[in-house]
Amino acid sequence: MQYRAGTLAAVQQLESRSDEQLLRETRHRVAARAILGARAAERYEAKQARTYFNEALAGAHPQERPALRQMMKASLALAERRPDELKEAVEKLGQAPPSSRQLLLLRVMGLISPPPGSSALLRARGVVLLLLLVLALIAVGFGLVELVALPFGGVSTPGAILLGVVVVAAVLGVLTLFGRRRQQRATEDRRQAARDAASGR
Repeated sequence: MQYRAGTLAAVQQLESRSDEQLLRETRHRVAARAILGARAAERYEAKQARTYFNEALAGAHPQERPALRQMMKASLALAERRPDELKEAVEKLGQAPPSSRQLLLLRVMGLISPPPGSSALLRARGVVLLLLLVLALIAVGFGLVELVALPFGGVSTPGAILLGVVVVAAVLGVLTLFGRRRQQRATEDRRQAARDAASGR
């Protein structure tokens, strides 16, 4: 059908462009706004993502809107940390859903860092959970340092705490590195889903 070669089909052509270039795009404005919306969702900027997708929907051909709405639903589910809706939306796009681990991490993130507009109670709960998580990590690091230092005569409590923080920071750094690589792969999967939806596959 002709609409498949229209604005949404330009997603693949435009996705390598920078945000500034996409904002200036006029010929394929709908595709540009859809890409900007997806990128905002990946940064967990739900309000900005919704704005971009609404602008894309306003200018889209009626036959393109169902696919665009599905893209919007998946992106907003990610931005607003709604793992169950994200899984459902990605499956409807015909793509493999996020892994159980990815969904669990998104759910935990939703507890620790609720989306903008959440109630004060939810935000307070997030702060408390974050503090508890930090204390738990420090305790684990402290325990590991004490265990390793035990055959060498042990280490003082302040020193164990300090070394424990260093150990935790190093572990988190490694996990962050691997996490970013996994996120890049997940991002590419979502962009592939957008390309497939745009081409009508």
